[in-house]
Amino acid sequence: MKIRRILATAVAAAVTTPVVFLSAAPAFADTKPSSASTQKPARGEDDKPPTLDELKAAVALAQKEYDDAVVALAGAGAAVDALEKADHPLRAAVTAAQKKAEEAATAKTAADTALTEAEQAKKDLPVDATPEQKQAADDAVEAAKGKAGEAATAKTAADTALSAASKDLADASAAASQVFHRAEVAKEEASRKLDDAKEELASYEDMEGVCEPDEAVKIALSGPEKVTAGEPAVFSMRVTNASDRTLDLVDVYVNALREPGPGEDIDEDTDFEKWTIPVEWSSADVLEWTPVSEEFESIEVGKLAKGAHYDVKLRLTVDAGAPAGAGSVFAFGQYENNDSTCGISLDDGYTDFDILAAKDDKPKPTPTPSPSTSTPAPVTTTGTTGITQQGGSSTTPVTTGGTLAATGANDVLPQLGLAAAGAVALGAGVVFAARRRKAGTQA
Repeated sequence: MKIRRILATAVAAAVTTPVVFLSAAPAFADTKPSSASTQKPARGEDDKPPTLDELKAAVALAQKEYDDAVVALAGAGAAVDALEKADHPLRAAVTAAQKKAEEAATAKTAADTALTEAEQAKKDLPVDATPEQKQAADDAVEAAKGKAGEAATAKTAADTALSAASKDLADASAAASQVFHRAEVAKEEASRKLDDAKEELASYEDMEGVCEPDEAVKIALSGPEKVTAGEPAVFSMRVTNASDRTLDLVDVYVNALREPGPGEDIDEDTDFEKWTIPVEWSSADVLEWTPVSEEFESIEVGKLAKGAHYDVKLRLTVDAGAPAGAGSVFAFGQYENNDSTCGISLDDGYTDFDILAAKDDKPKPTPTPSPSTSTPAPVTTTGTTGITQQGGSSTTPVTTGGTLAATGANDVLPQLGLAAAGAVALGAGVVFAARRRKAGTQA
């Protein structure tokens, strides 16, 4: 489905881009921007989600293709059935050839019997048989041999004709079966495309409106720079109303992924579940850890006054069997107002971290330190490692954007937000347009 393919591409970018850019950041930190000829082209028309008219046209086209496939399958089935009927020319030819072959076989058997009898009659002639009797016996044998030869030739010809007719029928049956099979496959494919097209149209029509991207909802994420597989890690998220009015209903979608390592290829058919990191959340008014799932796909912040913020704790647990590598957390917010206005932020909340392999509990020998005369170099840390439980909401305005974990590529990370948001959208089941609920019922 086209929209899902767009999302899959966005997720691929969200997952792979941090690896590429972050690993390359030190090398390119001092380089100048690339020339216009080498920069990524602007977003084209083909990248935009389809319109309602386009979706309706896609359904109509898919319906026509399906109808044509049904007709083709019916025709192919009729062709197969026709070959089974006795009056079909090819089957009639086989029947006629079979009859001639049987008649030829009977004639050959009779001729062979006659020859055997003539030869036996010649042997049975008495010793005192006259020359005339001997000549007559010889003539009878020769005549019988001639008829036996003719019967053998006729039988061979009849058998050859039967074989050819049978082959023609078998070839036609095989060809008809192949056409029928291809028609079945085509019908199944057309049916799948039609279902997909109808689903896309239904999803579009199920939306009461499309929420445009804006920056009314700001999200700041922070957390540890290193996370050990199998052990929970807590991150902080602050959701801020950066608009000039109260937002009646705010929801936040959060997703976390383990970024693929070397040799782990991804494409539009990739199952991203194996890279998904489970996320739980809590806040001052929701004290229990609540999993982010298909059933509860968003964190419902609710009404948020102008300049107010809402603090959330996020708990991530990387699978204990996950290898060392990198991970990312991304979030986006959407809002809906009682006056039917709405918006969605796609380029705000993002932070990444290193994943350490699960700890080995086996004791290891302590290495003996070697003497060193060098002076240790000063170490500067910029990551957010201290986490303080905040919780609840506040009316204190917040003007800062998202807080990113230090990776050595801070100039690059903000550019990854939109792609990361695509992954969040996929994980939350959102297709770049929020389904607008009646905010008045939530206020």
